[in-house]
Amino acid sequence: MTRGYLSLAMACILSGSIVTPSHAADWRQFRGNDATGVVADTELVSAADLTVAWKAPLEGRGLSSPIIVGDKVIVTSSSGYHQDRLHVACFNAADGELLWDRQFWATGRTMSHPKTCNAAPTPASDGERIYALFSSDDLICLNLQGELQWYRGLMVDFPNASNSLGMAQSPLIVAGTLVVQIENDSQSLALGIDPLTGESRWTSDRPKRANWTSPAVLPGPTPAEDLVLLQSSAGLAAVDPLTGKVVWNYGNGASTIPSSTVHQGTVYIPSNGITAVKMSPGSANPEVLWNEGKLGPGTASPIVVGDQLLVLNRAGVLLGANPEDGKIAWQKRLEGPFSSSPVAAGSHIYFFNENGLAQVVKLDGEGEITKTSDLGETILCTPAISGDGVYVRSDKTLWKIGG
Repeated sequence: MTRGYLSLAMACILSGSIVTPSHAADWRQFRGNDATGVVADTELVSAADLTVAWKAPLEGRGLSSPIIVGDKVIVTSSSGYHQDRLHVACFNAADGELLWDRQFWATGRTMSHPKTCNAAPTPASDGERIYALFSSDDLICLNLQGELQWYRGLMVDFPNASNSLGMAQSPLIVAGTLVVQIENDSQSLALGIDPLTGESRWTSDRPKRANWTSPAVLPGPTPAEDLVLLQSSAGLAAVDPLTGKVVWNYGNGASTIPSSTVHQGTVYIPSNGITAVKMSPGSANPEVLWNEGKLGPGTASPIVVGDQLLVLNRAGVLLGANPEDGKIAWQKRLEGPFSSSPVAAGSHIYFFNENGLAQVVKLDGEGEITKTSDLGETILCTPAISGDGVYVRSDKTLWKIGG
C-alpha cells in the first residue's frame, strides 16, 4: 500500500436518490464511454435546435466535462484564492436539481495558468462509483450517493508530479482498471489503480514533458481485452490496463494537447498533422496507413462521424476528410477561439467556443452550420451527450440543452 493512499472511514450525509442501474445512455468519462466523443445512433432534435432545458448554478471554477450516470450529472470544480477547495457535485439530469455536493481540501500543489484551474481533469465512473481527479493530484472516489469510498493524495507518493501551468489529463476506466496519466517535466508517470480499493496495480515512467492529452480506448475482441492508449510528445503507446505492459508503440511523436481518437480499429493520432495507424495480426508495431500534414488540429481533438474524419485547426476551420486516406473533402470556418473538443450525435456535431457561442454543424454535403446560440459565459470544457440532451458547463453554470 502506498503512503498516498488514505483510507478514510468518513461519515457523509446521504443526499439524493437510490443508486440507479447502468444505462446505455451514460456518458461516464471524457469524450464518452468509449472516449470517441460520438453517439452514432442518436439524433437529438431539440438539442440540435439549441433549446435550453434547464441551467443550474455552480460554485468555484472548472474546465472539466460533466459526466452522466443514469439520472445523475456529476461535475467537479475548485474554489478559494489558491483553488484548494475541491468540489464534486451531483445534479438531477431531468431538472437540474442539486442532489449533493461534497467538498475536500487539496493535498497537492494547486498552481496553474490563470486560464485554467485545479478542476481541469474530467471525472470518470464505472457506473457505481465516481473517480474525480484534480490538477493537484488529489484522486477522490465516491459512490453515487456522494459517500466517500477512498481518497489518494498522489503528490504524497510523487511529490514532483506537477507543472506550473496546471494539469488536465482525465482518468479513464478501461477493462476494470482506473488509468491515471500524470505527465509533466519532472516526475512523469502513469498508474493503473484498483477501482475498489484505490491501490496501485502498476506504475510506469512516462516521457518527461508537460502533457495535457487524455487516454483513449482501443477496443479488443472483448471488453476485458481493451487496451488503453497513452499519448505523449514521444508518440503513442498501447498499454495493457491490468498490468501496465506496453503492447505496441508508435514512436514518431505526437501532440501534447489534442488527443487521439479510434474508429473501427484505426487510431487517428495528432502527429505531424494526423497519422492513421492500425495493428495487423502478427505485427509488433502498428502499420502507418497514411499521414496528412494539412490536418493538424488546434486544441480540439479529432473525431470520426460516419464516413468523415473531422479536424478543427488552429484557425477555427473545420476540415472534413476521408478517414480511409486522409484526403480533405471540404472545409468550413467556425467562429472561435476553441478550447473544447466537439461531440457528435447522429449527423450533428456540437461546438462551443471560448466566448460561449454554441454552433451546430450538420454533416450534409460540406458541413452546414444549422444553428448558433450565445450562452453568454466563457466555456472551456468539452460537452457531454446523454439521453435526449447535451450537457455543458462554464465556471458559473451547468446547462442541459435539448430534452
